[in-house]
Amino acid sequence: MTERPAYNMRFIWTATLVSAMGGLLFGYDWVVIGGAKPFYEKFFNLTTPSEIGWAMSSALVGCLVGALVSGALSDRFGRKKLLILAAFLFTGTGILTALAPNFTFFVGNRLLGGVAIGLASNLSPMYIAEISPAEMRGRFVSVNQLTIVIGILAAQLANWLIAEPVPAGATAAEILASWNGQTGWRWMFGAEAVPALLFFLLMFLVPESPRWLVKNGRAAEAEKVLGRVGGRDFAAKALAEIKATLASGEIGRVRFRDLVEPGLVKILFVGVVLAVYQQWCGINVIFYYAQEIFTAAGYGVSDVLFNIVVTGAVNLVFTLVAIRLVDRVGRKPLMLAGSAGLAIAFGLIGASYAAHSRGLHILILVVVAMALYALSLAPVTWVLLSEIFPNRIRGVAMSVSTFSLWSACFVLTYTFPHLNKGLGPAGTFWIYAAISVFGFFFIKSRVRETKGKTLEEIERELIGR
Repeated sequence: MTERPAYNMRFIWTATLVSAMGGLLFGYDWVVIGGAKPFYEKFFNLTTPSEIGWAMSSALVGCLVGALVSGALSDRFGRKKLLILAAFLFTGTGILTALAPNFTFFVGNRLLGGVAIGLASNLSPMYIAEISPAEMRGRFVSVNQLTIVIGILAAQLANWLIAEPVPAGATAAEILASWNGQTGWRWMFGAEAVPALLFFLLMFLVPESPRWLVKNGRAAEAEKVLGRVGGRDFAAKALAEIKATLASGEIGRVRFRDLVEPGLVKILFVGVVLAVYQQWCGINVIFYYAQEIFTAAGYGVSDVLFNIVVTGAVNLVFTLVAIRLVDRVGRKPLMLAGSAGLAIAFGLIGASYAAHSRGLHILILVVVAMALYALSLAPVTWVLLSEIFPNRIRGVAMSVSTFSLWSACFVLTYTFPHLNKGLGPAGTFWIYAAISVFGFFFIKSRVRETKGKTLEEIERELIGR
């Protein structure tokens, strides 16, 4: 029996938590707009579904750009430098969005903030996966999802605490004239700059990914980093495995054509479908359009903000549960259970709206759906995406998958106001239930279990070499 290396847990946790701050800011920037929505819409006089949808989804266009360039740039310049760039963008756009004098300036900075989200959402989990030992990788990559959830909850709490109580039945003019409508929503966006600046400074203290270093001909530096992870013997073994998956001609090269090789295109297809499914299952409309969802269920503006905090707290608790289970139960069982549960929960939410049934049970069903998502699709999708791609093209393949994820998120976010208006909330949630059914059967037939295996072992199993 092989003796387990004496891992330097302090070093692994430090590198993980610092890089995972990209996830925290991703979560904050992604969700803060939902709580600010009732107020900035009045300030900028947004009235049509297209204007409302563009305000909500503009950051996602930036995400597409960030995700698209992150793979090639991170393969060329390293994971660390691109994460530092993301931190810089988070800091600047948080401040500038808060100062926006008009809608065009507001949208422009949401677009740039989206670029930061696209970079961080791709690179933070990939960096953690490339520095973590195999038997703990699921747990550490899931920490990135935990920080996303903490960022989401922080945004929800900030929105709730910053916003002054809104009287029931307040008119649009009254909301516009209030402190919330003039100033409060600006503080919601500006608060992001504090953790963003901390992330920027701390990223200079962590090492580069050892797998990127090997890929770029810097094996000696990679061995030092791996030695800090698990000692000299661990470093030597890990370095040999990494080199075995990289032919000498592939060192330092980024080849997009590799993605269409027969063995790789199947893996890329699985990654893209998982990324799209994580968004199209529909849970994220709760983050973005909580006002419409809970208002349709009979709640006022202040109650909506509190309900958002409740869903955020549940999201955090069940993400912690997922971290405990992902390396014990495995990736596939959690994904299957979550998909089946979401199909049922969304079906019941749709039925409640169809029956014009309002009240607490809608909040309960939304909370159940959030718990299921936090336990499965939210963290495990990122774990799988960080694991299934070979070393030599991981950056580019992750970029394609993350681009697909944010494309799907843009479509979801932009179309919800139109679906909600045309089909009503009942029909909209039934569509999400049907997508969850599809996801269940796709995962059952096409996704392989990866727990407890090194990235190099997974590569050999999936492409046969």
